Amino acid sequence: MSISRRPTPVSAVVRGLVAAAVGTAAMDLYWYFRYRASGGTSGPLQWEFGGEPDWEKVSAPAKVGKRLFEGFTQRSLSERWAVLTNNVMHWGYGVGWGVAYGIVAGSVPQRRVAYGLALGPAVWLFGYAVLPLGGYYKPIWEYDARTLGIDLGGHLIYGTATAAAYRALP
Repeated sequence: MSISRRPTPVSAVVRGLVAAAVGTAAMDLYWYFRYRASGGTSGPLQWEFGGEPDWEKVSAPAKVGKRLFEGFTQRSLSERWAVLTNNVMHWGYGVGWGVAYGIVAGSVPQRRVAYGLALGPAVWLFGYAVLPLGGYYKPIWEYDARTLGIDLGGHLIYGTATAAAYRALP
């Protein structure tokens, strides 16, 4: 009879963080390929780290980051930080979910890639539940099915890649 070793809480969290970084990168590839398929011409690094330093054109996570910074420091955050804030918040949010995933996945007897099919939609739904409260998104029912489906597809890739990476890590 073999005894299944579960990870320590710290190793489960670290494994979750690393796995979620892989998941975030996989989701970014999904968005990048969609961008290129729609006629975008920037290379992957320019697409990932470029963009206009304009608070009106950055993603919702960047706007959350701006609000957090300004609320905490009581100082205005210049538009020159918009692109960096966008990347820090996007990667921080994606990797941050790895903490919760690592704890949950490290607590169950087997690491299954199928758990990613729950993680992705959970992250997706969380965004559509929380971001409207801050005025960053409309309520979910105001989006068309195509938009929601495309976004859900990216999150399914994120969740599945995170779960696969978590399972593959020693």
